[in-house]
Amino acid sequence: MSAATMGAAQGTAGVTPVLEIQGLRLAFQGEERRTVALDGIDLTIGPGEAVGVVGETGCGKTVTGLAAMRLLPPTARLSADVLRFDGRDLLTIDDGALRRIRGAEVAMIFQNPTSAFNPVFTIGAQMSDVLAAHDRERGDAARDRIRTVLGSVGMPDVERVMRAYPHQLSGGMLQRAMIATALLCRPRLLIADEPTTALDVTIAAQILSLLRRLQREEGFSVMLITHDLGVVRTVCDRVTVLYAGRVVETATTEALFAAPQHPYTRGLLAAVPRTSAGVGPLRTIPGNVPTDIGSIRGCAFAPRCPIAVDRCRIEAPLLRPIDPVRAAACHFPGASEARA
Repeated sequence: MSAATMGAAQGTAGVTPVLEIQGLRLAFQGEERRTVALDGIDLTIGPGEAVGVVGETGCGKTVTGLAAMRLLPPTARLSADVLRFDGRDLLTIDDGALRRIRGAEVAMIFQNPTSAFNPVFTIGAQMSDVLAAHDRERGDAARDRIRTVLGSVGMPDVERVMRAYPHQLSGGMLQRAMIATALLCRPRLLIADEPTTALDVTIAAQILSLLRRLQREEGFSVMLITHDLGVVRTVCDRVTVLYAGRVVETATTEALFAAPQHPYTRGLLAAVPRTSAGVGPLRTIPGNVPTDIGSIRGCAFAPRCPIAVDRCRIEAPLLRPIDPVRAAACHFPGASEARA
């Protein structure tokens, strides 16, 4: 079994994946240079499944979600061996069909709720526009649908919220309003990009609990983009770890936390603060994520890796299955020290 198709086989045998990505490559063409953002991403999400996409800032998490919806600027150069939603080829689909999919069948929760809403229209008006754009409920039926969805996300005083402008709501309420807007048309896939970034710990926990509950009730799939491994452990069934625009590890959540195979994944887990660890400095991964992905030779993580050898700096490791529930792109998966 190849690593590219391993995720599709986990619990979804004989079922069409909601999202299937193989060999996704993305670059941005500037006036003077071409910048590579993604270099061969493989990712599969099954029906009703929650998959976390994790990594440091600059690893390619957000652009992977945007590429899946083809929400990219004109400077983007996108290619893939496979890019399908519900069996439909997103690379060849016409713009009209793509617009009908966005917001209706695939919805996105963006990082900053304060900038996701238009400040000059009320929340209710903007949610009504979403329904109208996809030929869904109108008039009284639309208002009833909006009330129902706002209530389902635990929004207090729904009528006031519908009349409110974005600046009149708190960050937590705006985040709930954004989730409600994303769920208006009953999507099959929800892409949540750092949905708790601007929230305090208590509100963030409420939002995560809300997402998980709504997913179970509505049956939609989730791509959760985050740098927070605690969030992943709470919400996700499987995890895909990105580094420098490449997948370095993918596994079930349980397997990943029990025995991470890639040195980068181990570094991320080691850097999570623990209240039981006692007083001492927080652990970090030395160095930074490379910005010039297109010029990398060998393993992109090698300059920061504690077990890297000469082979790692010359030969790029392939993403290979380790067992039925995980794969890693490392010459020495699971090793805690370098090998000759």
